[in-house]
Amino acid sequence: MNHSCSLNLFVIICCPSAEPPVLRCSAVRCSSGAAGLRFRMDMSSRLVVMQQLADSCGIITVQQGVQQVWRLLLLCLVCRLFFRLGVVSTVKHLVSMVTGVYGLFLFFEHHVLWVLLLAVLCYIVLLLSRRSGCRGLFLSALILLFLLVGELHVIDVVTWNRIRGSQMVVAMKAISVAFDLDRGSVDVLPSPAEFLGYVLFVGTAVFGPWISFSTYQSAVRGPALSVSWLLWSSVCLLKSQVCLLVSTCVAPYLFPLFIPVYGTSITHKWLRAYENAVSFHFSNYFVGHLSEGTSMLAGAGFTEKDHIQWDLRVVQPLGVEIPRSMVLVVTSWNIPMSRWLRTYVFKNAVKLGTFPAILVTYTASALLHGLSFHLGAVLLSLGFITYVEHVLRRKLSFIFSACILSRPCSSDCSHRHKKGYWVLVLNLVFSLLVVLHLTYLGSMFDPGVDEQEVEEGYTAVHTIQRWSELNWAGHWVVFACWVFYRLIQ
Repeated sequence: MNHSCSLNLFVIICCPSAEPPVLRCSAVRCSSGAAGLRFRMDMSSRLVVMQQLADSCGIITVQQGVQQVWRLLLLCLVCRLFFRLGVVSTVKHLVSMVTGVYGLFLFFEHHVLWVLLLAVLCYIVLLLSRRSGCRGLFLSALILLFLLVGELHVIDVVTWNRIRGSQMVVAMKAISVAFDLDRGSVDVLPSPAEFLGYVLFVGTAVFGPWISFSTYQSAVRGPALSVSWLLWSSVCLLKSQVCLLVSTCVAPYLFPLFIPVYGTSITHKWLRAYENAVSFHFSNYFVGHLSEGTSMLAGAGFTEKDHIQWDLRVVQPLGVEIPRSMVLVVTSWNIPMSRWLRTYVFKNAVKLGTFPAILVTYTASALLHGLSFHLGAVLLSLGFITYVEHVLRRKLSFIFSACILSRPCSSDCSHRHKKGYWVLVLNLVFSLLVVLHLTYLGSMFDPGVDEQEVEEGYTAVHTIQRWSELNWAGHWVVFACWVFYRLIQ
């Protein structure tokens, strides 16, 4: 899914409320926090605390996670089975829409009306502008206006933040249809039932991800039920629960409970920032793998070659935690949204130049995520980081004729140095810089803050405070890299 809704949906799902004797778990993280564990422990003490943590946090987290999503999973299964029936396609679209609306109601209750209003408004705009050749730009502007008006406290900020992820999925689907109509990829405007069935498809309505209109049409045609379909859906759902456990019960206590690194007063802040970043990362993986599971369970996310292969991928955790470059991190963080931004934003803006197109892309992402200072700051910082990293590595790759680009080179590339020792060292240095940037950017997503502050969105003061605690290191590093790039130009 996307940067904003991962934490918001994480709060919705994970709300352990029991109060065991050692740790009291709140919506995102045990309130006692890792700070309470910053004393030196021997192995036996750590094992005791781990056991208590498993009892007080792990079991409750899994129980409540399953309790929150089992009805949505049942709806996805009902939709999948109905797609296999030999009924007219209009009825299938109506079932997709009804199950999607009910799935949204399970999480947002009567606030689902805001999501429905956006979906209906998008179709009305497409219908009225069916003779125009600029439907994509026109609809994008109106959707952003709708989201910004809602952001300005038309309803309370907590409610709006909760439904923002689903609003974003509907917006992305509608915009993609509009641009595909302009380009001729979609021949005619879908019928109301077909359009609403697509944007409210139960497999993606709550947790995402964005899927193309053609992917939805393939799901409606309904490939045969198979063991591989059920197996891969179950694997994704299992991975989501593991990521939920890591984010809630492991990452906040990474140092020194699980990894006995204590650090000095100087490194303490960076260790804490890394814990915050990892916790946030795994909350995103939780939502991403959960969305993979719900999408495939409802019948979407397969390719047809020699046989049906269920291969929908939303997140790639190893691409983030063991990164080659920030460019690949951004892609691995949310694969469908990265594809959507590249197809419908970057390619339309690239005529302005590479750097302006990157800024437009990250600005569009920030606007879709809402008027949130911390998300806007992170996304715009990512824009500068990815651009500077890309041009610097491209220049160094040309100077040394080495495979040190942001993306791995193909086997037949023209570089003379491919896997030499110093090439590996340079790539490792850039990887460590990415880890530093991820720690720095993720430090503000502090799961130890008050639950109300998380739901309302982190304030500008919180963001500035977290980055100032780290001496603005991430921004200074990217500035130094840019200066170095200009010097070797």
